[in-house]
Amino acid sequence: MRLKNFSLTLGTQIFKSVSEESRVRILHLLYRNGELTISDIEHILDFTQTKTSRHITYLKNSGIVSARKVDQWVFYGIREEVEEITNRIFEFLIKDSVLQKDQEVYEILKSNRELAESRLQSKNLYR
Repeated sequence: MRLKNFSLTLGTQIFKSVSEESRVRILHLLYRNGELTISDIEHILDFTQTKTSRHITYLKNSGIVSARKVDQWVFYGIREEVEEITNRIFEFLIKDSVLQKDQEVYEILKSNRELAESRLQSKNLYR
């Protein structure tokens, strides 16, 4: 879904949201990897739960991030309506070293998780 009416109010909310480095880092992870939980973001960025929750709440209240609850987990992702503008923002930041490092940490944690899941599955197969 494309943003049909980019109002001053929405523009202001988006620009305020990306005025804080921590929120930009969170948005970048969501932009690159889709939905993540608070604990995923905490581990990748090495933030406290309080700091992560505060920034996610800010992004959610500004209308940039959506939340989807599955059992006890809440998955956060960028809302479809603002994907176009977030794409534009991150086109300019594509070579930022901090954002690249965050993505590397995500990839390592993801591969470790896949390895652990694989071990558990193979362990259960041999029982």
